[in-house]
Amino acid sequence: MTVHPDDIAGVTAWFDTLAAHVRDVDFIGARPIFAPDMIAFGTFTDFMTGRDAAEQQQWRNVWPHIDEFRFRPDIRAIVSPDRLQAVGMGIFDSTGYRQDRTPYDRLGRATIVLVRDRVGAPWLAQHTHLSLFRDVPTRSFRSKPEKR
Repeated sequence: MTVHPDDIAGVTAWFDTLAAHVRDVDFIGARPIFAPDMIAFGTFTDFMTGRDAAEQQQWRNVWPHIDEFRFRPDIRAIVSPDRLQAVGMGIFDSTGYRQDRTPYDRLGRATIVLVRDRVGAPWLAQHTHLSLFRDVPTRSFRSKPEKR
């Protein structure tokens, strides 16, 4: 399946935007890139409905406790024929911290369902599923402040 270059660029931009918000622990800034009624899977809650639930039950249990969150540049996407829905997939790298504060590589993958109301508009996440690779610890013990 061939993906229009503008669509893959927009999907990649969405992933880059999310990564910047995670690194900055910027919950408020991240909200506009997610649908209010999104659904998600996560490490700390099996199934969440709503952006507020995702923030409270997942984001706040992860973002302040990791460093250097980035998606690798080879984001993949499947885009609907009308170009209004996409599934983006990417691998992420980050640094987690053991209880003794020693760092470890915290790698994982993400599948994001994105929608928009017209071609060329920014993508909005309707569904997210981020998961760590096998044998990567699920808890990280660093703590940094939220961006305000």
